[in-house]
Amino acid sequence: MTPFEVKDCALLTRMSGLPPALNLRELRERIAVCGENVLFHHFCETPLRGTFDNPDYRNDFAVWSKLYLGDRVLGERLGILDPYAFPSLGDLRAATLEVLDERLSELTMIPWARPGDEFFFSEATTVVFSAGIRFTQPSRLGAFIRKMTNGSVYFHFLEARRRPPLGRDDFTAWLMEDEEANRPYIQALASIDFYFHTLVHLRRELGRVLNEVKVAK
Repeated sequence: MTPFEVKDCALLTRMSGLPPALNLRELRERIAVCGENVLFHHFCETPLRGTFDNPDYRNDFAVWSKLYLGDRVLGERLGILDPYAFPSLGDLRAATLEVLDERLSELTMIPWARPGDEFFFSEATTVVFSAGIRFTQPSRLGAFIRKMTNGSVYFHFLEARRRPPLGRDDFTAWLMEDEEANRPYIQALASIDFYFHTLVHLRRELGRVLNEVKVAK
């Protein structure tokens, strides 16, 4: 098989230029017009930020709704949105707006955050670089993943799903070079409900399921 070259990545985050949102209606208005890279950042890149580790929700909109608007119901509805389950970011935006519109229709008063707790819209550039690691044996994939950085796990297993072919991580794409022989590993990767894991937990789970395949063989 072609050697798998491990990449690593880091985020260069910047403000998007959108005005911050102070209440739920402003949040809805900003999400309706923000760039897709802003949406991607607040839904998908949160695990890579060292400051983000919320045990309940994996996206910034859900966390802000709960913590700063004091709206647990909205937080839960936004929190169950899995961005990787949508075929495009446009579809993800539409689903997010639907949740927000539904909540706005239920409320008699618009919830506000306190001054200083506004939602600031950001975006990021992903800087990708070689980790200096290459391997060729699928049976060793689990062991190598256990040693990867959070950036490598994110880049190869999560961020890759937004690159063509959509929905496929880099590990699976590599294993597909010999699909028949590697089918157990491909199925093991597909069994992971990955979005609601932190990167630390995801790395452990990837290593576990792949090593179980090796033992079974």
